[in-house]
Amino acid sequence: MIHLKVADMLNHSKPDIKRPRIAIAGATGRVGANLTALLAADPIDLVALTRDSSAARLPEGMVTFKVDFKRAETLEQALRGIDRLFVAHGTSLDQVPNEIALIDAAVASGVRHVVKLSAFGPATRLLPLAWHMQIEAHLALQPIASTVLRPTTFSHVLKRLGPQIAAGSWAGAAGDGRVNFIDIRDVAEVARIALLEKIEPTSQRAYHLSGPRAWTMNQVAEELARLLGHPVTYVDRSPAEQRGALGAGLSPLVADLLVGLDQMFRESVIAETTSTVEELTGRAPRSLTEWLTENLDVFRAAPA
Repeated sequence: MIHLKVADMLNHSKPDIKRPRIAIAGATGRVGANLTALLAADPIDLVALTRDSSAARLPEGMVTFKVDFKRAETLEQALRGIDRLFVAHGTSLDQVPNEIALIDAAVASGVRHVVKLSAFGPATRLLPLAWHMQIEAHLALQPIASTVLRPTTFSHVLKRLGPQIAAGSWAGAAGDGRVNFIDIRDVAEVARIALLEKIEPTSQRAYHLSGPRAWTMNQVAEELARLLGHPVTYVDRSPAEQRGALGAGLSPLVADLLVGLDQMFRESVIAETTSTVEELTGRAPRSLTEWLTENLDVFRAAPA
């Protein structure tokens, strides 16, 4: 992995002859929305690719193109004249074919650099990591510069546990495994740098992104208890017990994703702490404690 100082990444002293034209696929997603807000202040032309332009929540004045992933001509038309492309497709059964179609359209349209949001983790059969591996392998074969962002688990995943934590406990199958949580805003800041950095036409980079430390679920519970001022406990289940509990109210795909996430937590395969965020942005990544403090209302019981 390549680590460069932020001054080396942003080539402000030697601007391009024309304003860079950057397209964001996934501009209304969690990382994409934060990235779009950051880029809106930069001297670039910004374009959002969306499947439903009427529903897009985008900065005022941002150009949008409605695309159909099953029609390559709509993708190529939207990418005509684009210099750099950010790809962040939501996790779904269509993720692999849609992202591959977008990458192929980028190559056909003359895009010079693709930045893909991927995920941190080992070679695995577990979803969505297995999907990201397929897409990364396809991207690596293309005659185009590429940067892959591999963040650890987003702190945001804890939000779905809000009502359970407010009631005093939550359950899972993570055991005593450790996981490194990263703030979505840190991922967006690195994505901005990756899109604006000066790179060679054949460059292939990967940035492994993490927060400042790893946590067990019991440590997360202790931190929540400290911040909330009441006991919070983590109840450990077997993987089979957790699958049975999730199957009661979730689709099979979502249940598989959550059980797989617990497996990665249990095996501590996304516990690594890297220095990449600090080296690229010039500051330490936001801590889980910071994120919990900012979002503490999510974990509080509603007033009676």
